[in-house]
Amino acid sequence: MDRPGAPRPRVAIVLFNLGGPDKPESVRPFLENLFLDPAILRVPGWVRPWLGRLIARRRTKAASENYAILGGRSPLLELTEEQGRTLDAMLAGEAVEYRSFVAMRYWHPMSDAAARAVAAWGAEEVLLLPLYPQFSTTTTGSSLAAWEAAARKAGLDVPTATLCCYHSDPGFAAATAALVRGAWDKARAELPPEVPLRILFSAHGLPESIVKAGDPYQWQVERSVAAVVERLGMDGLDHVTCYQSRVTPQKWIGPSTEDELERAAHDKVAVLVCPIAFVSEHSETLVELDVEYREEAERLGVPGYFRVPAQNSDPGFIQALRDLVLAARGGGRALCSYAGARQCPKAFGDCPHAKARTRVSALA
Repeated sequence: MDRPGAPRPRVAIVLFNLGGPDKPESVRPFLENLFLDPAILRVPGWVRPWLGRLIARRRTKAASENYAILGGRSPLLELTEEQGRTLDAMLAGEAVEYRSFVAMRYWHPMSDAAARAVAAWGAEEVLLLPLYPQFSTTTTGSSLAAWEAAARKAGLDVPTATLCCYHSDPGFAAATAALVRGAWDKARAELPPEVPLRILFSAHGLPESIVKAGDPYQWQVERSVAAVVERLGMDGLDHVTCYQSRVTPQKWIGPSTEDELERAAHDKVAVLVCPIAFVSEHSETLVELDVEYREEAERLGVPGYFRVPAQNSDPGFIQALRDLVLAARGGGRALCSYAGARQCPKAFGDCPHAKARTRVSALA
């Protein structure tokens, strides 16, 4: 029991997110950081520096045009910082002192800066909290590797717990369902009664080869959709899970969001798009969903196009994060899912729990 007046133990919450350019001149180096990541560009190491910079150079113009729509920069850092402040406020009454730090993967502040800030604050524990509800080696997995290197470099050697995923967490599902229901009611009010409405749960795609190699992302996305649909409790709900943002010519998981827009046009149904794998607004929601896909839907003749907002600092979502933080810290596990133990079927060998077990076996 803490003594009255004694300093509260300090627990740093490190929020993992993608990051985004903070000015037009940052677009090219941001893309280089992205495509030089071996978790993203899975080619032999000797060719990655050349190929990654080539891809970044070729994509700079289109990406710059997208960010120009957003004023020349990504809003992701400010939104993530606000999520951290809101989470800290919800944890303010706890027996330990929590403070959130942001560790972006591909643009500043990245893991090195976050680890130095955590060390300077004097954290006695660290909790790694990805703002990716579903685990993938390309997102949370890559951020974990970057954090481990940064913590070593900063001399940060304190007990660290990792929450790997919360795809089916009841709080996350309930908060997401509430946003979906609000957007559904608004869309329904704007549509003629005879026009059906279909929900497209759209997630960022992955090359099919990554999933076949054991990445659990697609399975977890499907679990998220199932949990949200269950919370909605709408009999006969017309919905589908689909994937956006394909960037390479190889085969990606599907169906694609573009294909689902074509199907909606053919079926003469309006669509409500829910970004099921994004919890903050950024270019893939504000430009890809709100501008590009909306224009495509209009071109195809979809009778209505609506979008569920990302969670950002929605109180229900931040409350879910708060509960996840307390459960993760109180669970006594260095690596945990939203439910404590591993959730992914054994077929997914890239589940971080499987990797951790392999490392332990190798050391035994």
